[in-house]
Amino acid sequence: MTTKITTEQVKELRDATGISVMQCRRALEEAGGNMEKALAILKKTSSDIALKKVNREVKDGAVMVKIEGKKAVLVPLHCETDFVSRNEDFRDVLTKLTEKAIKDGIEKTKKEAKEMIDMIIQKTGENIQLGDIFEMKGDILGGYVHNNKSAVIVSLEGGNAELAKDIAMHITAMKPEFMKAEEITGELRKSTTELFQKDVEGLNKPEEIKKKILEGKVQTYFKERTLLDQAFIKNASENSSETVGKLLEKNKAKIKEVKRYSI
Repeated sequence: MTTKITTEQVKELRDATGISVMQCRRALEEAGGNMEKALAILKKTSSDIALKKVNREVKDGAVMVKIEGKKAVLVPLHCETDFVSRNEDFRDVLTKLTEKAIKDGIEKTKKEAKEMIDMIIQKTGENIQLGDIFEMKGDILGGYVHNNKSAVIVSLEGGNAELAKDIAMHITAMKPEFMKAEEITGELRKSTTELFQKDVEGLNKPEEIKKKILEGKVQTYFKERTLLDQAFIKNASENSSETVGKLLEKNKAKIKEVKRYSI
């Protein structure tokens, strides 16, 4: 005799999983009305669907940052399209993964992520993959997320949380390639100089002037790409020439660590 599946049972299973009504009803029928068995069936189905989609490219997604006390985490979740990255269920899973990472750590989050993600794969029909989770510990932490696609977390020695957040925002917007000038290798300076030399060679100027122009071009090129030498973006509307380095110096602060991620 076939067990009668009630609307209330279907609703309870749908509320618990977010899976479609028809899939929930089929799972309950296969489980003979047993809720735990139906959940297990749906999880197995989700896992099978996820396995079929695992090789599909994940070019989009969203990233989230959470800071609690002296710990910060940055958690990216990848999917195939921007449409799914804005899906409520996708965002909900990313929020739960981020909360789990801050509470339980990276390894436990990675272990439990698959089951959470598989359900969303079944619902959205897209391949969804957890990216590299970053964790940072420090006395003064700040984070910033731009359009849910780019995120930065910063640890400072000195200063305050507001300054750390401002530095994170600046890094997100300006994307510096170097933290300080000392990181720029002689080889890189040489190759960059050779690149600009071609532009300068054609100028109808004395050699001494051309040399100064070349030095200025190289200096400007690296200045624009070095965090501490960049003009602080938050003061741009005030036509301020204050650099990030000067801002930190003014606040008796130093950058200890930076983590950034872009989808």
